Amino acid sequence: MKLFISAILKFIFGVALVGLLIFLPAGTFSYFNGWLLMGILFIPMFLAGLVMMAVNPELLSSRLNAKEKQREQSTVVKLSGLMFTVGFVLAGLGERFGWYTLPRYVCITGAVLFLIAYAIYAEVLRENTYLSRTIEVKEGQKVIDTGLYGIVRHPMYSATLLLFLSMPIVLGSVYSFIIFLAYPFIIAKRIIHEEAYLEENLAGYSEYKSKVKYRLIPFVW
Repeated sequence: MKLFISAILKFIFGVALVGLLIFLPAGTFSYFNGWLLMGILFIPMFLAGLVMMAVNPELLSSRLNAKEKQREQSTVVKLSGLMFTVGFVLAGLGERFGWYTLPRYVCITGAVLFLIAYAIYAEVLRENTYLSRTIEVKEGQKVIDTGLYGIVRHPMYSATLLLFLSMPIVLGSVYSFIIFLAYPFIIAKRIIHEEAYLEENLAGYSEYKSKVKYRLIPFVW
């Protein structure tokens, strides 16, 4: 019950925060792209939370823990938060002041890409029950090298790359998209630091690195 209440409260806080960042700068609730993003973001999130609550509450608990213990990773989280804040506010301001908005069909395409990325993210969670939002090695944790982990070493970050770059497209904001282009660099910094930590603390990770060459995008990096 404590986990359920914590999850619901964080979900409500997330909905309120994102809504505030988008609709307050827009100066209106009549912002189709804003509602489209809110829908494809929070409805699947709510359903996924219910599934994890029923099937794997430990995974849900670890996903709710977002406090980084390592100083460098805490900086990465703060930079990501700044990116989201600026990006969402710019999209809202674009709606208010009539800045150039991407065509509706482009925004819908972005929504489809977002949902595909969500499905990939869900598959990663199914494959790796050790996943948490912070960098850590849990007792009994083993290297996962099958499924998506046999293609890239960090498929969760690959999914978030597609998720986050599609967000400003859904919102129809070119200016927001420019801000979100910072994410690949932010996540690359996190991955480099995370891999150094895993090599030192997770048995078999060095061998896994030699087996799976690419970190984030096949044949690229």
